Amino acid sequence: MRDLYSNISAALALVPAVKTAAGVGPAIDLLNAKGVAFIVNTGAIVSAGDFGVKVQESDTTETGDFTDASADVVDSNAPATLEASSAYRLGYRGFKRYVRLALTTAGGTSIAAGAVAILDPLDRPVA
Repeated sequence: MRDLYSNISAALALVPAVKTAAGVGPAIDLLNAKGVAFIVNTGAIVSAGDFGVKVQESDTTETGDFTDASADVVDSNAPATLEASSAYRLGYRGFKRYVRLALTTAGGTSIAAGAVAILDPLDRPVA
């Protein structure tokens, strides 16, 4: 039987909205997960918006403790500048307890974007 639904859990990683500045999503706790992947989706871009996305990691939930995850623990098909009406995957293979997404900007007015974290839980099936 093809049952992915009972074997994954999801968490909000970036609130879907029109973004006009850089920002970060909520901390995702990996305590009871074997892994995490992020799905980022974009919509319209206004005034040549130059936005990107990166994974950050931390041992705590304190905002100041998060640092950019190194390239050797992140798998991504997201370009440096996100394109309109697209979907991207980012995977984290590091060992920190908490991760989050950070939306970066280098110019332009806005981008419609949102993201979800897909977790591979230790306990299955997921309720």
